[in-house]
Amino acid sequence: MRQLILGLALLSLAAGAAQASPRHHDKRHQHFERYSQVQLGQRPFFLMDDLEDGPLKQRLQQCAQRGNYTARDFSIGHRGASLQFPEHTQESYVAAARMGAGIVECDVTFTKDKELVCRHAQNDLHTTTNILVTPLAAKCTKPFVPATLDANGKVLSPASAECRTSDLTLAEFKTLRGKMDASNRAALTPEEFQGGTANFRTDLYAGPTSGTLMTHRESIELFKSLGVKMTPELKSASVAMPFDGFTQQDYAQKMIDEYKQARVPARDVWPQSFDQQDVLYWVKNEPAFGRQAVYLDDANTVADLPTAAELLNYKRQGINTVAPPIFALLDVDGRGDIVPSAYARNAKAAGLDMIAWSLERSGILADGNNGFYYQSFDQAIKTEGDTLRVLDVLARQVGVIGVFSDWPATTTFYANCANLR
Repeated sequence: MRQLILGLALLSLAAGAAQASPRHHDKRHQHFERYSQVQLGQRPFFLMDDLEDGPLKQRLQQCAQRGNYTARDFSIGHRGASLQFPEHTQESYVAAARMGAGIVECDVTFTKDKELVCRHAQNDLHTTTNILVTPLAAKCTKPFVPATLDANGKVLSPASAECRTSDLTLAEFKTLRGKMDASNRAALTPEEFQGGTANFRTDLYAGPTSGTLMTHRESIELFKSLGVKMTPELKSASVAMPFDGFTQQDYAQKMIDEYKQARVPARDVWPQSFDQQDVLYWVKNEPAFGRQAVYLDDANTVADLPTAAELLNYKRQGINTVAPPIFALLDVDGRGDIVPSAYARNAKAAGLDMIAWSLERSGILADGNNGFYYQSFDQAIKTEGDTLRVLDVLARQVGVIGVFSDWPATTTFYANCANLR
């Protein structure tokens, strides 16, 4: 039965069951099951074929012959499956689970009435939802301002807006639809501002009947239904804290309380934050959850990374897991091979678990200039298949326990082939 559901799932999600009652057409009431055999699609095999010949390619080819892939915790859905689906939507989360992500992420922020919702930032509604083409645009912190262009159409000042979850009540937030995170700098109207999606992504799954926004509680129930584990990230507030009496500690506690109220075991939750004080709050006040709390590193360059002494101090304070961007964990040796970085060696020596973010987020790799995530080892990247080389070094040499990916099929494929849990 599960395999039948798996085969028909995408059609069911898009169209709904023809015989369903009106209530069942509301996707908030649909029930999803974890799939005993995941669907990887073509991308992991395209990447495998694009690898240069060698032992890694041979191992992966042998694995591809076996098939029968299962979900793995090593494979973490970054905002769901945000390479193709609008991030932090029900559709994105379900897609990640179908691709075998064993853990899926809800970034957590709050509304005007202090309810927790899944958004990457408190102030990103203007780029991740349709708010600017709805009556709720009137409630945005900063209304839409059109671009100014010269006579040749060159942008002199870009179009802008700022819309926050804290501008809306939960009921208002739930009327919006998610879209791909993008904006058109040259927009003269709110409708034009909706564009700008990167050419390596797609708007095919961002139509008027998709992009279902979710509360944090709803994400928990969906993830329970899908059988995936959970990694919520407590986002920094765009408003001054305390917000209407809602303190940062209240915010951190409320997020954990919603897992406890839903009877989710602490072992199935990896709470994250870029704010060390949030992580230490959980370590002290919610030790069962604090044991797996993840301290995210916000370094922009190698020079910004913590020292060996600082990493040791994290461990002394009770932090067990760090999650830096991929570039922090990798370097290039004299032969041009990708190798573990000094940060990776220092974190391992400190006894810290490591999680890397984020794969499949940099577009086409073969053209070089791959930006933030590849800055420390970009010279070693030649083909799209090198995505799998990156994963191989992260897993076998650095020893990360998981990798966030915008397209979890890739990390699921590798984890199955490398026999990672």
